[in-house]
Amino acid sequence: MIKILVIEDDTDLRRNIVDLLELEDYEVYSAVDGEDGVRCAKEYKPSIIVCDIMMPKLDGYGVLKQLRNDPESLLIPMIFLTAKTDRQSMRIGMELGAEDYLTKPFTQHELLTAIQTQLSKRNALAQLLRETSRHSHHSDAHYDPHQTDASNT
Repeated sequence: MIKILVIEDDTDLRRNIVDLLELEDYEVYSAVDGEDGVRCAKEYKPSIIVCDIMMPKLDGYGVLKQLRNDPESLLIPMIFLTAKTDRQSMRIGMELGAEDYLTKPFTQHELLTAIQTQLSKRNALAQLLRETSRHSHHSDAHYDPHQTDASNT
C-alpha cells in the first residue's frame, strides 16, 4: 500500500486531507509540525509527503532541507501546501527540491492529481532503473576477460 505523510499544523485541514487520502485507499500518517514530520518521515518512510510551509518549530523548507540531507529520505517526493503565493516563496521551495507546490485553498482534485503525478513519475523511474539493471547484468554475463586476453596473444 502507498504511504503518504501529511505535515500540517492546522488541525481541521490536516484531518480533512487525511480523510480524503484514506478514502482513496492510501495508508496515511500525519504530523502536527515540521519536527514531528521529520521524525515521522524517518520512521514510516512514506512514498510521498504533503507538507505545509508555515509551521511552528520547523517550517516546510526546514523539513525539506533535513530530508534531502538524509540518504534514506533524499528521493521522497515532497508536495508543498501553502498560503504563500508569491513567486519568491515558490522558487525557494523548488530550488530546495520540492516536486510540486499547491496554494491554499486547493481543491481535492488538485491534491489528488499532484499526488498521482508524483507517484507515476516514481513508478516510471523505478521501472527504468529495473530495466537498466537487468540490461547491465545481462551484458556482464557475456563478458569474459580471459577470452579477450587470449584473443590478443
